[in-house]
Amino acid sequence: MSSVQYRIVVAKKDERIEGPDDADIVVTVPAVDAAAADFDPTVAFMRGKLKASGHSGEILELLKSGDAATALADLVTTV
Repeated sequence: MSSVQYRIVVAKKDERIEGPDDADIVVTVPAVDAAAADFDPTVAFMRGKLKASGHSGEILELLKSGDAATALADLVTTV
């Protein structure tokens, strides 16, 4: 699997970041969306609230595996 960096955007120029700077996949989501009780990264991606850059097949596999949901839930607790 490729390296992944997760970013929770709190405000302009205020992000919580987990993962290497040279990651193959970068996942970015606003804190308000990630903190919602019904947050689902796959749904957020399809609605355009979660942004991801990298190989699209690997992004979809990451979302399907549940790893993104776990990592984002852990990261949103730091906000």
